[in-house]
Amino acid sequence: MRNPGDEAPTFTLRNHRDEPVSLDGIDAAYTVVYFYPRADTPGCTTEACGFRDEWDAFEAAEVAVVGISDDPVDDLAGFAEKHDLPFDLLSDPDGEVAGAYDSYGEKQPFGRTVEGTFRNTYVVDASGTIILAYEGVSPEDHAARIVDDIAALDD
Repeated sequence: MRNPGDEAPTFTLRNHRDEPVSLDGIDAAYTVVYFYPRADTPGCTTEACGFRDEWDAFEAAEVAVVGISDDPVDDLAGFAEKHDLPFDLLSDPDGEVAGAYDSYGEKQPFGRTVEGTFRNTYVVDASGTIILAYEGVSPEDHAARIVDDIAALDD
């Protein structure tokens, strides 16, 4: 797990519109980089819709949000459209970026061993430093917690 104070690994990935998105190209006070296992599954939908539902608060605080999974771009496009997601979903098909964030590897869902993306979240400041880190998060109320934690940084 990466820790607050670590430099955030940079990346360029394709978004759900098949456009390149780079961490260092995001113009925001903070960027939420959240990793999730699979588009349009119950937990991942809850998490993504939580970010959508808190979108006004993120925008008011000048916070960008990107969700990263190993899903192909086409799957992300359908997920974003179905749930009216206002932020970029990024495709990391080989798990390279997730791995750089210690968010990819062996796991055992339903008793079988597979390689995949872990549900971790990082908040990165404008200088590229991780300032908040959340490991193995629960999708319920996760976005609201991040809004509160970012607000506390600025107090």
